[in-house]
Formats: sequence, structure tokens, C-alpha cells
Amino acid sequence: MQKLRSDRLFYGFVYLLTILAVVVTLYPFLYVISISFSSVDAIDKQKVALWPVGFTLSGYKMVLQYRELWVSFYNTLWYTVIGTLLNIVATCLAAFPLSRQQFFLRRKLNFFIAFTMYFSGGLIPVYMLITSLGLYNTRWVMVLPVLVITFNVMICRSAFEGIPNEIFESASIDGANELTMLYRLAIPIIKPTLAVLTLYYAVFHWNNFFSALLYLGKQDMQPLQMFLRRVLIMASPEVMQKMGGTMTTGALAVSTLQVRYVSIVVSILPIVTIYPFIQRYFVKGITLGAVKG
Repeated sequence: MQKLRSDRLFYGFVYLLTILAVVVTLYPFLYVISISFSSVDAIDKQKVALWPVGFTLSGYKMVLQYRELWVSFYNTLWYTVIGTLLNIVATCLAAFPLSRQQFFLRRKLNFFIAFTMYFSGGLIPVYMLITSLGLYNTRWVMVLPVLVITFNVMICRSAFEGIPNEIFESASIDGANELTMLYRLAIPIIKPTLAVLTLYYAVFHWNNFFSALLYLGKQDMQPLQMFLRRVLIMASPEVMQKMGGTMTTGALAVSTLQVRYVSIVVSILPIVTIYPFIQRYFVKGITLGAVKG
């Protein structure tokens, strides 16, 4: 009985901490959404606490009619779709040979790939390389320099290593080459891992603004995160005036706050929409190919 009582106390404490963590992380998100749907008067009088007050879509109408938002949204969508597709292809092509025991350069390449996780050439040499390759102010500068992420290659390699070698031996006897075994055997088996890596890469490209800050001087090529940077951090007067229209100073100040929160909701909505469809692969995708005792 004493042990059972202590277990109940322990689990109660764990549940309490979990509920507290959910409240602490979920409340700011709900508050941002509530502000985006609340009226300017309710925001000005600070009536919004948890739920929208004076429900209105005026903030969304104000933001969604701004052309620069749609241009940056298209750019981010392009970088995310094309970048993620190339990332998955390159990651599989890099990880599969490294998982094969008979590959004679396996150990050396594994060392050099792991080496890049701890040491890099630095920002200035990379910038000089990008400009010398002619990638500056092009769309490919957001994709090619981050074609492969070392940690994701290691996850994919571990997943490939978890496939029994007998499967590949049987396919080899039937006349399959390495490319066929990769495409028809290995990739279908590790689909959960690839689903997780796809989400990792997609979120990375969706949130990537530092590469655009360094290498994209043309505003019509900049992603959504650069637009958010001007709205949230820099509070660009040009952007705010175009969105706010002809308002009084006080109303424009409140409208500016609403514009910021609406922009946040618009920027995270696609990822939040996609996540539930991939979330079920997370546990299996991460543990597939893990070291087994």
C-alpha cells in the first residue's frame, strides 16, 4: 500500500508538471490568435485575455491584401517544396552507401561527414564561396548550400543500417543493383524516418531567414520570414502605413500590434496544418534503426 501510494503521488506530480507545461506553452499561442481576431477597440482597452473579444476579420483583410506578403509567401513555398525534395534525395543518396558494410570508403566518409558537425570554414569564407559560384541573389542560394544536413544523414544512415542484410542479399541474387535496392527496398522500409526528415527539412526551409539576410538583396526573392522580420522586429513604417491605411495615430498603433500577430498566424498556419498528418510517424521514425540491446 505504501508503494502504491508513493506511485500515485509521483504520477500526480508528473501529470501536474505536464499540465503546467501545456498551459505555459499553449497560452501565448492562444493569445496571439485571440489578438488577431479581436477588434481594435478591444485590443486598445486591453480586454483580450484568452478568447477573442469583438470578433472580426479586419486584421486578416488588412494583411492579406498586401502584395508583398503573397510574394514572400510564394518564395517560401518554392524554397520549402524544392529544397525539401532535393534534401530528401541527397540525404538518401548520401546515407545509403554509408550504411553498406562493403563500401570501401565508408569509414573515411563517415569521419569527414561527422567532422563538419563540429568544424566549419566560417561565415566569410562561405560568403566568398557563394558569391564566386554566382549563387548570390538567386533562388538556388536558399537550397544548394544546405542540400545536406549532417545530423539528418546520420539518422537516415542508422535507419538503413537497421534493415536486415539478408533482404539486400536476396535482391542481389535476383539481379538487383544498388540503385534498385535503394529505390524498391530500402526507401519503402524506412518511410517513417523519411516522413520525419521531410518535416525537419520543411520546417528548416520555412523558418530560414539567415541565408536570405546574407545572400538575397532582391526583396522580390526574399522569403516570408524576412517579411516577418520587417514587421515584427524592425516595425517597418512603410509596411505598417501601407497595411494600416489612413488611421489615427492611436488606432494605427493598435492596428500595428494586430498586424504583427496576424502575420505570425499566417506564417505558421501551413506548418501547423501539415504537422498532424506526420506526427504519427515521429516515434517510429526516430527510433527506427536505433541501437538495440
